[in-house]
Amino acid sequence: MWSRLDVRASPYAFIAPFFLLFGVFGLFPLLYTVWVSLHDWSLIGGNEGWAGLDNYARLVTDPVFWNALYNTLGIFVLAVVPQLLLALLLADTLNRRIRFANLFRMTLILPYITSIAALAIVFSTLFGGEQFGLINQLLAAMGLEPIAWHGDRYAAWTAIAVMIDWRWTGYNALIYLAAMQSIPKDVYEAADLDGASRMRQFWQITIPLLRPTIVFTVIISTIGQMQLFTEPAIFDNSAGYGGGTQGQFQTVMMLVFEEVFTYQNYGYAAAVSWVLFLLVVLLGLLNTWLTSRIRGAE
Repeated sequence: MWSRLDVRASPYAFIAPFFLLFGVFGLFPLLYTVWVSLHDWSLIGGNEGWAGLDNYARLVTDPVFWNALYNTLGIFVLAVVPQLLLALLLADTLNRRIRFANLFRMTLILPYITSIAALAIVFSTLFGGEQFGLINQLLAAMGLEPIAWHGDRYAAWTAIAVMIDWRWTGYNALIYLAAMQSIPKDVYEAADLDGASRMRQFWQITIPLLRPTIVFTVIISTIGQMQLFTEPAIFDNSAGYGGGTQGQFQTVMMLVFEEVFTYQNYGYAAAVSWVLFLLVVLLGLLNTWLTSRIRGAE
């Protein structure tokens, strides 16, 4: 009896520590946030009474929230699409027989492990003001007008997208590279015998066989970008969470931090967090649905 019990119970015993920790540090805070979002809640006063759905009703009519959501989606499109395409091309290049391939592969991970402080110093030098930024000085030397990186909404989106792509392109390229190396070499050898060019092999062999990995990176990138905070916070010269003087690059996560640490409005911040969580789930389901539709059409 004990041996049968050991066989049945031991798998659950092995995975139990993870789920216990997840329950304490993941699931409980998530559910507790729902409770907070239904109350007026502040740092000093704590629970100041039942608010019902008032925080959610305020969110629907709050132009600051919609501005932050617009910024988040705009930066998401500007950053993720070129990032994943560039990662694919990098991985395909490093999957070929080139000299010092291992050295190039190791350098891909360097931006990911670079400290946030170094990131702030480098990109504040590049995208500084109209007089002090390195890029603007280069434009002035070429006789071109400087760019208001922090004052113009779309220039700010572009600068933040560059920061995101610099940090995450190599990370995604390594994921694609690992998936490419699992593709059997005889598939490419057969294509070579049939006279298929390298470009044709890439689009008709590599991309279809990488589809599950591509879907994975798209979903992970979607989740990460919808919670975007670090890069726009670094980019903000005011060291606050406003995302510029007019909120031109304030993301939803920056709005959450602003409500918590600037206005001490925990209830509203919890409501914004939960709406963001539901948006991430919705986009994840949309990605899954699109993937199933593509597979069904084949």
